[in-house]
Amino acid sequence: MTEPMVRFEQVTKRYGAHVVLDGLDLSVARGEKVAIIGPSGSGKTTVLRMLMTLESIDGGVIRVEGEPLTHMERGGRLVPADGAHVRRVRGKIGMVFQSFNLFPHMTAMENCIEAPIRVLGLPRTEARERAAGLLEMVGLGARKDYYPSQLSGGQQQRVAIARALAMRPKVMLFDEVTSALDPELVGEVLNVIRRLGEEHDLTMLMVTHQMGFAREFADRVCFFSEGRICEEAPAEDFFRNPQNERTQAFLRAVLEAG
Repeated sequence: MTEPMVRFEQVTKRYGAHVVLDGLDLSVARGEKVAIIGPSGSGKTTVLRMLMTLESIDGGVIRVEGEPLTHMERGGRLVPADGAHVRRVRGKIGMVFQSFNLFPHMTAMENCIEAPIRVLGLPRTEARERAAGLLEMVGLGARKDYYPSQLSGGQQQRVAIARALAMRPKVMLFDEVTSALDPELVGEVLNVIRRLGEEHDLTMLMVTHQMGFAREFADRVCFFSEGRICEEAPAEDFFRNPQNERTQAFLRAVLEAG
């Protein structure tokens, strides 16, 4: 299939007079892993939040597997989508946030079965079997009955990844998932994401400051600045030979700081 899994078509986002995304065009192929990098305020996280419909769009269209996300076709034209349409299309997408966002009063297992039972209507037994397998996959099978307060930050983030996967998404979004972690815990989370990429046919978009991981893991890197993609290229080409002066300055600054 040649249809992109995700496509932004001239998507604009504004906060008052401030333009966060300026006519964004971006296509992500089925199974592709795309790293999104750039300075703070460049629109990176907004891209992910719009895909999860946590932010509205002010212009353009977002498509998932060819279907408009926040619009629907009526009489040959696009109109704002109803809630059922948005929920169905958004159901193809899972997101992991930098701040974990686990329910503190629920165990790791309970965090992972809540949405499959309530949203997907999965029987509790089946939801628990699915969650147990996912917690095992992220290395936390023995801690399935632990509460978030009993887990390290890296373990909480791995539970958050398992919870997102429990909904069987086709697209996974990662928003700075290691930025809230102590440095020694970063590797355990990146290893889980690395394994996901190797073993599952997921389309992945990752906003990250981990340049080494982006270079190794991503198929393509997009550098955002002032609401636009200034440069994009296969990961190795991007880091070895950046073409844009703004990209070169950003990478220099990141490498010097790191």
